[in-house]
Amino acid sequence: MGPSELEELRRQIDEMIDNGWIKPSESEFGAPVLFVSKKGGKLRMCIDYRGLNRIIRKNAYPLPRIDDLLDVVGGCKVFSKIDLKSGYHQIEVDPADQHKTAFKTRDRLYEFTVMPFGLTNAPATFQSLMDKILREQICRFVVVYLDDILIFSKSMEEHLKHLEEVLGHRLSGAGLEPEATKVEVIRNCPQPANIRELRSFLGLASYYQKFVPRFSIIARPLSRLTSKNVLYSWDTACTDAFRALKEALVSYPVLRIADPKLTFVVTTDASQYGIGAVLQQDDGDGLRPNACPA
Repeated sequence: MGPSELEELRRQIDEMIDNGWIKPSESEFGAPVLFVSKKGGKLRMCIDYRGLNRIIRKNAYPLPRIDDLLDVVGGCKVFSKIDLKSGYHQIEVDPADQHKTAFKTRDRLYEFTVMPFGLTNAPATFQSLMDKILREQICRFVVVYLDDILIFSKSMEEHLKHLEEVLGHRLSGAGLEPEATKVEVIRNCPQPANIRELRSFLGLASYYQKFVPRFSIIARPLSRLTSKNVLYSWDTACTDAFRALKEALVSYPVLRIADPKLTFVVTTDASQYGIGAVLQQDDGDGLRPNACPA
């Protein structure tokens, strides 16, 4: 690599470390790194996993045919396209397999904690996940090809309802609130019986955490059970946290859409277990929350 590529490599490595996507490795694997030019002249770092891909057991999950997707949207007039940012990197690699993703630079060896580009099963894995997430909407008013989502409707009125269902939020003149069916799912959610069910509940709850002040503090007993090397043992603290989160999520405040022209007021809270805050603005009718980061 030339000097400019080495500088870009260091920048991208630092960014991935900061995001928690890679970590230093001592693996026996070590795929080479190369760069591919993107539109506009930018360089994209790629890992040459051909050696690893030759010995991986293949995932036969099918990718949709583009022609079939185009047939589904026929007759529709209103469209919204969503391109997921760093989509592959939202999927965690099993800790027992992370060493297999190792790649080598000129002076270090790293491995991925999340799914990298270049693995033979990455497209099938991602498509399978997207199909599961959007299974109730696909072919009704959504088509998905990997990290591209297309929402289609026959009218603007219909399209707004479709967007609300896909994005999980309802936007009105009053502000932002969770989509009603998602709130109902949370309301009816039974107490998790195992780590898989707990992670599913926390995943949905975390999506709406901006509506819940002190979310991380309330959820701590539950989050602790998902930590590595922690035995799944449900106790009264977990029950209290589960009930408190459900109550907070179904009795949410309507969040005001932030107005950059108005003054922001930040209220904070902290304990030895976590921190929380409420971001608010006064629009003339008193302080109203914009978000509750935690």
